[in-house]
Amino acid sequence: MNPFSYTRPHDVSTAVDELLAIEPNGNPAPAKFIAGGTNLIDLMKENVERPVKLVDINRLPLTTIEELEDGGLRLGALATNADTAYHPLVEQRYPLLSETILAGASAQLRNMATNGGNLFQRTRCYYFYDTSMPCNKRNTGPSEGPSGCGALGGYNRIHAILGTEASDGNVHCIATHPSDMAVALAALDATIRVTGPNGDRTIPIADFHRLPGDRPQQDNTLQHGEIVTAIDLPPKGFPDYHIYLKLRDRASYAFAIVSVAAALELDGDTITDARIALGGVAHMPWRKPEAEDLLIGKPATKETFALAAEALLESAQGYGHNTFKIELAKRAIVRALGQAAKLEPTE
Repeated sequence: MNPFSYTRPHDVSTAVDELLAIEPNGNPAPAKFIAGGTNLIDLMKENVERPVKLVDINRLPLTTIEELEDGGLRLGALATNADTAYHPLVEQRYPLLSETILAGASAQLRNMATNGGNLFQRTRCYYFYDTSMPCNKRNTGPSEGPSGCGALGGYNRIHAILGTEASDGNVHCIATHPSDMAVALAALDATIRVTGPNGDRTIPIADFHRLPGDRPQQDNTLQHGEIVTAIDLPPKGFPDYHIYLKLRDRASYAFAIVSVAAALELDGDTITDARIALGGVAHMPWRKPEAEDLLIGKPATKETFALAAEALLESAQGYGHNTFKIELAKRAIVRALGQAAKLEPTE
Protein backbone atom coordinates (compact mmCIF):
# COMPACT_ATOMS: atom_id res chain seq x y z
CA MET A 1 0.00 0.00 0.00
CA ASN A 2 1.21 3.50 -0.83
CA PRO A 3 1.82 6.01 2.00
CA PHE A 4 -0.87 8.61 2.64
CA SER A 5 -1.69 11.37 5.09
CA TYR A 6 -4.82 11.31 7.23
CA THR A 7 -7.12 13.96 8.65
CA ARG A 8 -10.42 13.83 10.56
CA PRO A 9 -12.48 17.04 10.32
CA HIS A 10 -15.53 17.72 12.47
CA ASP A 11 -17.64 19.81 10.08
CA VAL A 12 -18.57 19.65 6.40
CA SER A 13 -16.86 22.87 5.29
CA THR A 14 -13.56 21.78 6.82
CA ALA A 15 -13.88 18.39 5.14
CA VAL A 16 -14.30 20.07 1.76
CA ASP A 17 -11.32 22.33 2.44
CA GLU A 18 -9.20 19.33 3.42
CA LEU A 19 -10.08 17.54 0.19
CA LEU A 20 -9.12 20.61 -1.83
CA ALA A 21 -5.90 21.32 0.09
CA ILE A 22 -2.84 22.27 -1.96
CA GLU A 23 0.42 20.40 -1.53
CA PRO A 24 3.66 22.38 -0.96
CA ASN A 25 4.61 21.87 -4.62
CA GLY A 26 1.47 23.74 -5.65
CA ASN A 27 -0.46 20.71 -6.88
CA PRO A 28 -3.78 19.58 -5.42
CA ALA A 29 -3.33 16.43 -3.36
CA PRO A 30 -5.18 13.42 -4.82
CA ALA A 31 -7.40 12.98 -1.78
CA LYS A 32 -10.39 10.78 -0.98
CA PHE A 33 -13.17 10.96 1.55
CA ILE A 34 -13.46 7.82 3.66
CA ALA A 35 -16.34 6.71 5.88
CA GLY A 36 -17.04 2.98 6.23
CA GLY A 37 -14.20 2.20 3.84
CA THR A 38 -15.79 -1.10 2.77
CA ASN A 39 -14.84 -0.54 -0.89
CA LEU A 40 -12.05 2.06 -0.82
CA ILE A 41 -9.74 0.04 1.44
CA ASP A 42 -10.00 -2.96 -0.89
CA LEU A 43 -9.17 -0.75 -3.86
CA MET A 44 -6.15 0.67 -2.03
CA LYS A 45 -4.92 -2.82 -1.17
CA GLU A 46 -5.15 -3.79 -4.83
CA ASN A 47 -3.31 -0.59 -5.86
CA VAL A 48 -6.29 0.50 -7.95
CA GLU A 49 -6.84 3.61 -5.85
CA ARG A 50 -3.70 5.47 -4.72
CA PRO A 51 -4.78 8.52 -2.70
CA VAL A 52 -2.02 10.49 -1.00
CA LYS A 53 -4.54 11.81 1.52
CA LEU A 54 -7.58 10.36 3.28
CA VAL A 55 -10.19 12.69 4.76
CA ASP A 56 -12.10 10.71 7.41
CA ILE A 57 -15.65 12.09 7.51
CA ASN A 58 -17.07 9.82 10.21
CA ARG A 59 -17.30 12.68 12.73
CA LEU A 60 -19.45 14.87 10.49
CA PRO A 61 -23.04 15.39 11.73
CA LEU A 62 -24.65 13.50 8.84
CA THR A 63 -26.14 10.44 10.52
CA THR A 64 -29.72 11.61 11.07
CA ILE A 65 -32.79 10.09 9.39
CA GLU A 66 -35.66 12.58 9.58
CA GLU A 67 -39.04 13.41 8.09
CA LEU A 68 -39.40 16.22 5.56
CA GLU A 69 -42.21 18.78 5.50
CA ASP A 70 -43.54 17.42 2.20
CA GLY A 71 -43.96 13.95 3.70
CA GLY A 72 -40.71 12.55 2.36
CA LEU A 73 -37.71 11.29 4.29
CA ARG A 74 -34.11 12.53 4.49
CA LEU A 75 -31.39 9.92 4.95
CA GLY A 76 -28.12 11.23 6.32
CA ALA A 77 -25.17 10.34 4.14
CA LEU A 78 -23.31 8.83 7.12
CA ALA A 79 -26.23 6.79 8.44
CA THR A 80 -25.19 3.18 8.04
CA ASN A 81 -26.95 0.83 5.67
CA ALA A 82 -28.07 -1.27 8.65
CA ASP A 83 -29.52 1.69 10.57
CA THR A 84 -31.32 2.81 7.41
CA ALA A 85 -32.77 -0.59 6.53
CA TYR A 86 -34.11 -1.13 10.06
CA HIS A 87 -35.34 2.41 10.66
CA PRO A 88 -39.10 2.26 11.43
CA LEU A 89 -40.01 4.98 8.92
CA VAL A 90 -38.04 3.30 6.15
CA GLU A 91 -39.54 -0.09 6.91
CA GLN A 92 -43.08 1.31 7.03
CA ARG A 93 -43.06 3.82 4.18
CA TYR A 94 -40.21 2.66 1.92
CA PRO A 95 -40.06 -1.12 2.37
CA LEU A 96 -38.62 -1.50 -1.12
CA LEU A 97 -35.51 0.38 0.02
CA SER A 98 -35.26 -1.57 3.28
CA GLU A 99 -35.53 -4.94 1.52
CA THR A 100 -33.06 -3.91 -1.16
CA ILE A 101 -30.41 -2.86 1.36
CA LEU A 102 -30.83 -6.15 3.23
CA ALA A 103 -30.30 -8.06 -0.03
CA GLY A 104 -26.79 -6.60 -0.32
CA ALA A 105 -23.47 -7.52 1.25
CA SER A 106 -23.38 -9.10 4.72
CA ALA A 107 -24.62 -7.94 8.12
CA GLN A 108 -21.07 -6.97 9.10
CA LEU A 109 -20.60 -4.83 6.00
CA ARG A 110 -24.02 -3.20 6.34
CA ASN A 111 -23.05 -2.19 9.89
CA MET A 112 -20.05 -0.29 8.48
CA ALA A 113 -21.17 0.88 5.03
CA THR A 114 -22.84 4.29 4.78
CA ASN A 115 -25.61 5.56 2.55
CA GLY A 116 -23.35 8.06 0.85
CA GLY A 117 -20.57 5.55 0.38
CA ASN A 118 -22.98 3.08 -1.17
CA LEU A 119 -23.54 5.49 -4.05
CA PHE A 120 -19.80 5.60 -4.73
CA GLN A 121 -19.13 1.88 -4.95
CA ARG A 122 -16.87 1.11 -7.86
CA THR A 123 -17.38 -1.73 -10.31
CA ARG A 124 -16.39 -5.28 -9.43
CA CYS A 125 -15.12 -5.92 -12.97
CA TYR A 126 -12.21 -8.38 -12.76
CA TYR A 127 -10.17 -6.35 -15.24
CA PHE A 128 -10.65 -3.15 -13.24
CA TYR A 129 -9.19 -4.83 -10.15
CA ASP A 130 -6.27 -6.43 -12.02
CA THR A 131 -3.74 -3.65 -12.60
CA SER A 132 -1.82 -5.83 -15.08
CA MET A 133 -4.81 -5.73 -17.46
CA PRO A 134 -5.92 -2.87 -19.73
CA CYS A 135 -8.84 -0.89 -18.33
CA ASN A 136 -10.25 2.39 -19.59
CA LYS A 137 -12.10 2.88 -16.31
CA ARG A 138 -8.97 2.52 -14.18
CA ASN A 139 -6.56 4.37 -16.47
CA THR A 140 -6.93 8.11 -16.84
CA GLY A 141 -4.29 8.77 -19.49
CA PRO A 142 -1.22 7.50 -21.35
CA SER A 143 0.93 7.81 -18.24
CA GLU A 144 -1.24 5.25 -16.49
CA GLY A 145 -0.16 2.39 -18.75
CA PRO A 146 -2.06 0.34 -21.33
CA SER A 147 -5.54 1.43 -22.33
CA GLY A 148 -8.49 -0.55 -23.61
CA CYS A 149 -11.19 -2.72 -22.10
CA GLY A 150 -10.01 -6.18 -21.17
CA ALA A 151 -13.59 -7.36 -20.66
CA LEU A 152 -14.64 -6.75 -24.26
CA GLY A 153 -12.54 -9.60 -25.57
CA GLY A 154 -12.29 -11.45 -22.27
CA TYR A 155 -14.56 -13.22 -19.82
CA ASN A 156 -17.48 -10.81 -19.51
CA ARG A 157 -20.26 -12.86 -17.89
CA ILE A 158 -21.03 -10.23 -15.21
CA HIS A 159 -20.75 -7.22 -17.48
CA ALA A 160 -23.12 -4.62 -18.96
CA ILE A 161 -25.65 -5.19 -21.71
CA LEU A 162 -27.15 -1.68 -21.76
CA GLY A 163 -25.79 1.84 -22.24
CA THR A 164 -22.29 0.85 -23.31
CA GLU A 165 -21.79 2.82 -26.54
CA ALA A 166 -19.92 6.13 -26.59
CA SER A 167 -20.96 9.07 -28.78
CA ASP A 168 -18.58 7.89 -31.49
CA GLY A 169 -20.32 4.51 -31.65
CA ASN A 170 -17.42 2.69 -30.03
CA VAL A 171 -17.50 0.77 -26.75
CA HIS A 172 -14.84 1.74 -24.21
CA CYS A 173 -16.19 0.05 -21.07
CA ILE A 174 -18.78 -2.60 -20.21
CA ALA A 175 -18.48 -2.42 -16.42
CA THR A 176 -21.60 -2.48 -14.24
CA HIS A 177 -22.48 -0.50 -11.13
CA PRO A 178 -22.54 -2.91 -8.16
CA SER A 179 -24.89 -1.17 -5.71
CA ASP A 180 -28.22 -2.71 -4.70
CA MET A 181 -29.34 0.34 -2.74
CA ALA A 182 -28.87 2.65 -5.73
CA VAL A 183 -31.29 0.53 -7.77
CA ALA A 184 -34.06 1.06 -5.23
CA LEU A 185 -33.22 4.77 -4.98
CA ALA A 186 -33.57 5.00 -8.76
CA ALA A 187 -36.99 3.35 -8.64
CA LEU A 188 -38.08 5.72 -5.87
CA ASP A 189 -36.85 8.87 -7.66
CA ALA A 190 -34.56 9.90 -4.82
CA THR A 191 -32.63 13.18 -4.79
CA ILE A 192 -28.98 13.47 -3.75
CA ARG A 193 -28.00 16.53 -1.68
CA VAL A 194 -24.40 17.68 -2.03
CA THR A 195 -22.25 20.58 -0.91
CA GLY A 196 -18.89 21.80 -2.11
CA PRO A 197 -16.73 24.84 -2.85
CA ASN A 198 -19.56 26.38 -4.90
CA GLY A 199 -22.26 25.81 -2.28
CA ASP A 200 -25.17 23.41 -1.97
CA ARG A 201 -27.06 21.72 -4.78
CA THR A 202 -29.36 18.78 -5.41
CA ILE A 203 -28.99 16.07 -8.04
CA PRO A 204 -31.83 13.76 -9.11
CA ILE A 205 -30.69 10.15 -8.74
CA ALA A 206 -31.24 9.68 -12.49
CA ASP A 207 -28.53 12.31 -13.11
CA PHE A 208 -26.10 11.27 -10.39
CA HIS A 209 -24.51 8.20 -11.97
CA ARG A 210 -23.47 8.24 -15.60
CA LEU A 211 -22.91 5.88 -18.52
CA PRO A 212 -19.28 5.27 -19.52
CA GLY A 213 -19.37 7.08 -22.88
CA ASP A 214 -15.91 8.36 -23.73
CA ARG A 215 -15.03 8.94 -20.04
CA PRO A 216 -15.49 5.54 -18.38
CA GLN A 217 -13.20 6.54 -15.50
CA GLN A 218 -15.88 8.99 -14.31
CA ASP A 219 -18.60 7.14 -12.38
CA ASN A 220 -20.84 10.07 -11.46
CA THR A 221 -21.57 13.75 -12.04
CA LEU A 222 -20.19 15.04 -8.74
CA GLN A 223 -17.87 18.03 -9.15
CA HIS A 224 -14.39 18.15 -7.66
CA GLY A 225 -14.53 18.87 -3.93
CA GLU A 226 -18.22 18.09 -3.48
CA ILE A 227 -19.49 15.79 -0.74
CA VAL A 228 -22.84 14.04 -0.43
CA THR A 229 -24.66 15.16 2.71
CA ALA A 230 -28.04 13.42 2.41
CA ILE A 231 -30.44 11.44 0.25
CA ASP A 232 -34.02 12.69 0.03
CA LEU A 233 -36.89 10.29 -0.61
CA PRO A 234 -40.14 11.68 -2.05
CA PRO A 235 -43.46 11.11 -0.24
CA LYS A 236 -44.51 8.25 -2.53
CA GLY A 237 -42.86 5.06 -1.29
CA PHE A 238 -45.02 2.31 -2.90
CA PRO A 239 -45.46 0.43 0.40
CA ASP A 240 -48.20 -1.91 -0.83
CA TYR A 241 -46.92 -3.32 -4.13
CA HIS A 242 -43.18 -3.68 -4.48
CA ILE A 243 -40.34 -6.20 -4.76
CA TYR A 244 -36.58 -6.34 -5.10
CA LEU A 245 -35.66 -9.41 -7.10
CA LYS A 246 -31.95 -10.19 -7.06
CA LEU A 247 -30.60 -12.96 -9.27
CA ARG A 248 -27.10 -14.02 -8.25
CA ASP A 249 -24.78 -17.00 -8.21
CA ARG A 250 -25.37 -17.81 -4.55
CA ALA A 251 -28.04 -16.95 -2.04
CA SER A 252 -26.07 -14.41 -0.01
CA TYR A 253 -23.07 -12.09 -0.12
CA ALA A 254 -22.97 -11.95 -3.92
CA PHE A 255 -23.42 -9.15 -6.42
CA ALA A 256 -26.39 -9.23 -8.78
CA ILE A 257 -26.15 -10.81 -12.19
CA VAL A 258 -29.48 -9.08 -12.82
CA SER A 259 -31.68 -7.33 -10.27
CA VAL A 260 -35.07 -5.63 -10.53
CA ALA A 261 -36.61 -3.04 -8.21
CA ALA A 262 -40.30 -2.99 -9.12
CA ALA A 263 -42.99 -0.79 -7.59
CA LEU A 264 -46.64 -0.46 -8.57
CA GLU A 265 -49.81 1.38 -7.64
CA LEU A 266 -53.00 -0.51 -8.46
CA ASP A 267 -56.67 0.37 -8.68
CA GLY A 268 -58.20 -3.06 -8.56
CA ASP A 269 -56.16 -4.90 -11.19
CA THR A 270 -55.39 -1.76 -13.20
CA ILE A 271 -51.92 -0.24 -12.97
CA THR A 272 -52.01 3.47 -12.13
CA ASP A 273 -48.29 4.02 -11.53
CA ALA A 274 -45.18 1.91 -12.13
CA ARG A 275 -41.45 2.02 -11.54
CA ILE A 276 -38.87 -0.46 -12.80
CA ALA A 277 -35.13 -0.11 -12.17
CA LEU A 278 -32.54 -2.70 -13.15
CA GLY A 279 -29.21 -3.50 -11.54
CA GLY A 280 -26.30 -5.56 -12.83
CA VAL A 281 -26.93 -4.59 -16.46
CA ALA A 282 -25.34 -1.15 -16.93
CA HIS A 283 -22.83 1.38 -15.64
CA MET A 284 -25.67 2.87 -13.56
CA PRO A 285 -29.09 1.76 -12.31
CA TRP A 286 -31.17 1.41 -15.48
CA ARG A 287 -34.60 2.99 -15.88
CA LYS A 288 -36.61 3.79 -18.97
CA PRO A 289 -39.74 5.85 -18.21
CA GLU A 290 -41.17 5.06 -21.64
CA ALA A 291 -41.27 1.39 -20.70
CA GLU A 292 -43.00 2.20 -17.41
CA ASP A 293 -45.58 4.30 -19.26
CA LEU A 294 -46.59 1.20 -21.23
CA LEU A 295 -48.00 -0.23 -18.00
CA ILE A 296 -50.20 2.71 -16.99
CA GLY A 297 -53.90 2.00 -17.41
CA LYS A 298 -53.22 -1.63 -18.31
CA PRO A 299 -54.23 -4.75 -16.38
CA ALA A 300 -51.61 -6.31 -14.13
CA THR A 301 -50.93 -9.41 -16.21
CA LYS A 302 -47.85 -11.24 -17.45
CA GLU A 303 -48.69 -10.15 -20.98
CA THR A 304 -48.63 -6.50 -19.93
CA PHE A 305 -45.41 -6.96 -17.98
CA ALA A 306 -43.75 -8.62 -20.99
CA LEU A 307 -44.37 -5.48 -23.07
CA ALA A 308 -42.47 -3.38 -20.55
CA ALA A 309 -39.67 -5.95 -20.38
CA GLU A 310 -39.20 -5.89 -24.15
CA ALA A 311 -39.11 -2.08 -24.15
CA LEU A 312 -36.58 -1.93 -21.31
CA LEU A 313 -34.21 -4.33 -23.06
CA GLU A 314 -34.79 -2.98 -26.58
CA SER A 315 -31.24 -1.64 -26.96
CA ALA A 316 -29.47 -4.44 -25.08
CA GLN A 317 -26.22 -5.78 -26.54
CA GLY A 318 -24.42 -8.90 -25.39
CA TYR A 319 -20.67 -9.42 -25.66
CA GLY A 320 -20.41 -13.19 -25.65
CA HIS A 321 -20.39 -14.61 -22.16
CA ASN A 322 -23.02 -12.13 -20.93
CA THR A 323 -25.50 -12.40 -23.81
CA PHE A 324 -27.68 -14.68 -21.68
CA LYS A 325 -28.43 -11.68 -19.44
CA ILE A 326 -30.73 -10.15 -22.08
CA GLU A 327 -33.28 -12.93 -21.84
CA LEU A 328 -32.64 -13.34 -18.12
CA ALA A 329 -33.41 -9.66 -17.51
CA LYS A 330 -36.67 -9.85 -19.48
CA ARG A 331 -37.84 -12.85 -17.47
CA ALA A 332 -36.74 -11.21 -14.23
CA ILE A 333 -38.80 -8.09 -15.01
CA VAL A 334 -41.93 -10.13 -15.70
CA ARG A 335 -41.39 -12.18 -12.54
CA ALA A 336 -40.67 -9.12 -10.38
CA LEU A 337 -43.73 -7.23 -11.58
CA GLY A 338 -45.85 -10.31 -10.98
CA GLN A 339 -44.51 -10.57 -7.44
CA ALA A 340 -44.96 -6.82 -6.84
CA ALA A 341 -48.58 -7.11 -7.97
CA LYS A 342 -48.98 -10.16 -5.70
CA LEU A 343 -49.90 -12.40 -8.61
CA GLU A 344 -47.28 -14.97 -7.63
CA PRO A 345 -45.36 -15.90 -4.48
CA THR A 346 -42.10 -14.17 -3.58
CA GLU A 347 -40.36 -17.37 -2.49
